[in-house]
Amino acid sequence: MFRSLANQFVNPGGVGAGGSGVGSDESKKTMAPTLRSDVYSAIDGVKAWLSGGQGRGQAGDGVSYQSILSLIQKHFPKTQIGLDAVGQTENEVALIIGGVTNMIMEVSKWEGMAGAMAMSTWVDALVEGHRRVDAGQTKKDSIAKGITRGLDYNTDMSLMTKEFTAKIQIISSLKSASGRMYGAGTDEARKSEALWSSKFL
Repeated sequence: MFRSLANQFVNPGGVGAGGSGVGSDESKKTMAPTLRSDVYSAIDGVKAWLSGGQGRGQAGDGVSYQSILSLIQKHFPKTQIGLDAVGQTENEVALIIGGVTNMIMEVSKWEGMAGAMAMSTWVDALVEGHRRVDAGQTKKDSIAKGITRGLDYNTDMSLMTKEFTAKIQIISSLKSASGRMYGAGTDEARKSEALWSSKFL
């Protein structure tokens, strides 16, 4: 099990590795010119990818995540998916969700409220993408777990804005995701809410 987890991500400083690396470049002085448009392209792509809509394939097929990963790698080039994770629905989803969330965090670093608005749109898209999954309950559960893991554990908090109001809105959006997928008051929702509340302190 531990070997599998270790091999999911070939770069130990990348998304989901538990560090703050994720390929971020502390020397950046301005926001990348395509970052905002890439974020919204990724949001649209992930929503369709989760549900299997628009003929793009679906999470867990081992192939169709590539176009979204390419967008992530434009801004976090070290982000990779390990061979053990390819074709594993939860693992693929966790990596992609973490990568796009970090793109949004990067937007917030430069433009706090723009990042907060993007995060709200992102969480709405994830909830809707999960709702539309019709490939069976097992698949739907794996996608939900991957979304939760990607948001809660593959997100680099060091990228988030320091603007108080925007920060509150971002964390509020992230706190709501599990409750909206699993139902308010469920164990999953309570754990996620507690985790994000602690990160605000």
